[in-house]
Amino acid sequence: MSVTTELLALHGGPKTITQPLNRYNSIGREEVEAAKAVVESGILSQFLGCWEPDFFGGPKVQEFERQCEAYFGVKHAITVNSWTSGLIAAVGAIGIEPGDEVIVSPWTMCASATAILHWNAIPVFADIEPETFCLDPASVEANITPYTKAIMAVDIFGHSSDAEALMKIAKLHDLKVITDTAQSPGAYYKGKFAGTLAHVGGYSLNYHKHIHTGEGGILVTDDDEIADRLRLIRNHAEAVVGDKGVSDLRNMVGYNFRLGEIECAIGIEQLKKLKGCVASRQRAGERLTRGIRDLPGLRTPVITHDCTHVYYVYPIVLDVEKIGVSRARIVEALEAEGIEGLAAGYANVHLLPMYQQKMAYGSGGFPWTSDICHRDVSYTKGICPTAEKLHETTFLGFEMCLHELSDEDVDLIVRAFRKVWTRMESLK
Repeated sequence: MSVTTELLALHGGPKTITQPLNRYNSIGREEVEAAKAVVESGILSQFLGCWEPDFFGGPKVQEFERQCEAYFGVKHAITVNSWTSGLIAAVGAIGIEPGDEVIVSPWTMCASATAILHWNAIPVFADIEPETFCLDPASVEANITPYTKAIMAVDIFGHSSDAEALMKIAKLHDLKVITDTAQSPGAYYKGKFAGTLAHVGGYSLNYHKHIHTGEGGILVTDDDEIADRLRLIRNHAEAVVGDKGVSDLRNMVGYNFRLGEIECAIGIEQLKKLKGCVASRQRAGERLTRGIRDLPGLRTPVITHDCTHVYYVYPIVLDVEKIGVSRARIVEALEAEGIEGLAAGYANVHLLPMYQQKMAYGSGGFPWTSDICHRDVSYTKGICPTAEKLHETTFLGFEMCLHELSDEDVDLIVRAFRKVWTRMESLK
């Protein structure tokens, strides 16, 4: 092998991956025909914001919801126009009061915590497990106060949180649990689908998820009362409660969170593909693990007992002290070899300006400065040390959601990793 071939691409050598990886696209002819049929029907939405049969939406909405109930094994599935809308509806439906505290992960998309603030409740951030990156039950327990009313667990990257432990804590302290399973549809926890083990959970249908309708979400619950309130919040609750005979008016502030007929028609076809989409990601993820798990200073995904991983993100943890090279330098070398979709770090939501300045509604610091806030909740750096270290120095994600990876693609990615590791000294 010539000296040129020995060089990293970063140093002038040839790239390992010379062609862009195939972009992931789960939309096919079936979805086109389904959407076309809806357009030709002339019924693009059939929701009405009043108490009559069309309060529940049109035929495709209801068909998709019934199919989701059957697929995920739940009593109720409620579609919404985004998963952010779903989280807002979920927090409202469990009866959160202004000033109540909801424990949430900092290692998530910001909407998880913002949905709590939406109801003038107070997010309290607990740390995450270093292996799964999901809420650490011990940290949750440590953050419970007399004002805690709920836990929002995030099933991050494709792996379930420890639902059994969190539900046990919730039962002990009389709390509700919401699971944000946006990134993990099709993952299993002890034989059940992630997202179905809490009081209410659900999935994102955003365009870069395993299956999608462009935008959208699916709420799931076995609780009849919560399901009823989710549907009300989704569709102008305040206009409906009188005719429906609702006596508990807490959080009956409604919205237009309704998903249309076209999206639901697409969703019906996408749901048929979920098992295959998950299997494809798992095949690629497991092949990647076999190829790089022996590299020193690199930890491949940890999958806990009785769980499966669906690899929305392929999570890697680097021992940068052992390697002797910074994460930024390693990412630079891997990207130069042609690997797309690397993410150095992920999220520390508690360090966003909103929480550092405690500024949400208006300019006066509401709700933290108001009488509804029971105590001075800390968002200072250091409250979530595991999440903070991972984000700042050691976490490296490969965004598998971006690509449709063949075995040959994975083998090229493996070759790029191994090339960089073999020549690590040149990066020091």
